[in-house]
Amino acid sequence: MDGVSPAAEPVQGKPTRREQILAAAAELFARHGFHGVGIDDIGSAVGISGPALYRHFRSKDAMLGEMLTSISEVLLDGGQRRLGRGLGPADTLSDLVRFHVDFALDNPALITVQERNLGNLTDPDRRKVRALQRRYVEIWVEAVLAALPDTPEPTARAAAHAVFGLINSTPHSRHLDRAQMADLLTGMALAALRRTS
Repeated sequence: MDGVSPAAEPVQGKPTRREQILAAAAELFARHGFHGVGIDDIGSAVGISGPALYRHFRSKDAMLGEMLTSISEVLLDGGQRRLGRGLGPADTLSDLVRFHVDFALDNPALITVQERNLGNLTDPDRRKVRALQRRYVEIWVEAVLAALPDTPEPTARAAAHAVFGLINSTPHSRHLDRAQMADLLTGMALAALRRTS
């Protein structure tokens, strides 16, 4: 998954075969859609036969489930880490925004797959991903309310979702280099959040 470890944030080192398969699948799903990609396409992308993928994943559905669950776990873990750093409320909110911006810019295929393919998950995987996403949203709500205490809670929640939409639109933008895009998105997101109070 573009080097993303489900346990935490991106780790250095050679990706495992499962990670290579998930990264290739993410790129293909983002480009062609989940239903437009066959098991042979994924196998070819990592240099093995399609049927050999079944040694690593029981199905294409299982690949998608692990991919989207892992994204949600990485975001949740990263959000929890930022809340726990002991920074002031404004710095915590900025840190959280920058974390999500960096994740989106570094993992455009995963963001695209997440945006387009939640409906293709099996029911158990969808429930798990939705539960993880709700917990991540609550981290944002907590951070917004701490930094902007005059903000009503429903507004904070709506603002968090709106900012996700802004940041997650990045896979479709190729107008600026990565550093410029990160600064632009961070500034826009923080400005939008500050308008809530």
